[in-house]
Amino acid sequence: MTIAAVIIYGGNFDSELLSRAKDSVKWCDEVVLINGINGSFNDWRNEGLKKAKSEWLLYVDSDEEVAKELKNEIEIEIEKNKLSAYAIPRKNIIFGKEFKYSGQYPDYQKRLFKKNSLKKWVGNVHEEPVFDGRLGHLKNPIIHHKNMTIGQMVEKTNIWSGIEAKLMFEANHPRMNIPRFFSAGLREFWLRMITQIAFLDGTEGVIYALYQVYSKLISYSKLWELQINTKK
Repeated sequence: MTIAAVIIYGGNFDSELLSRAKDSVKWCDEVVLINGINGSFNDWRNEGLKKAKSEWLLYVDSDEEVAKELKNEIEIEIEKNKLSAYAIPRKNIIFGKEFKYSGQYPDYQKRLFKKNSLKKWVGNVHEEPVFDGRLGHLKNPIIHHKNMTIGQMVEKTNIWSGIEAKLMFEANHPRMNIPRFFSAGLREFWLRMITQIAFLDGTEGVIYALYQVYSKLISYSKLWELQINTKK
């Protein structure tokens, strides 16, 4: 069985992290680098699907790395050749700390596929694979170094919130008003702080949870802006 690692990096990628990502997949038969400057994640992942020639595909982002334990597990699973796709748990390191709560673990990501079973990726914001066959779950995590400052997170939110707002607008989301803003904020706060017990990740977890509430409200604010400025 041959395997290709598809590494996606963007315009603001960290060269040190990218180097770490490439080093972690040297064991693969093929490494395909995708420059994710233009387009969206589904476009970049589809480009990797077209370019890779191996029997299996392992998708890795430029701020992630594959530890030896995960490498060994992948090699065992693809040799069995029983399933078509696998979801891999992701260990998220945010603000320099490993998050164990806050909805950040196991944070399963569908990343390993038999090439002839993977048809395409769809979705502009939260991309999803379309594939034939059954999905399995691996035990060892991929490591995600989310080395972003608050300022960088705000910049990213400004980009993606616009996309999310447009998608909600095109789906004919009900007009935003004061009750809807309050309920959206409260739902997100409840999800992050109560359901996902973000406070157990300490100060970093609380900051991250509150930031997610802010991010959600920005998306809805941009939706409101579209609704009042566009006749539909």
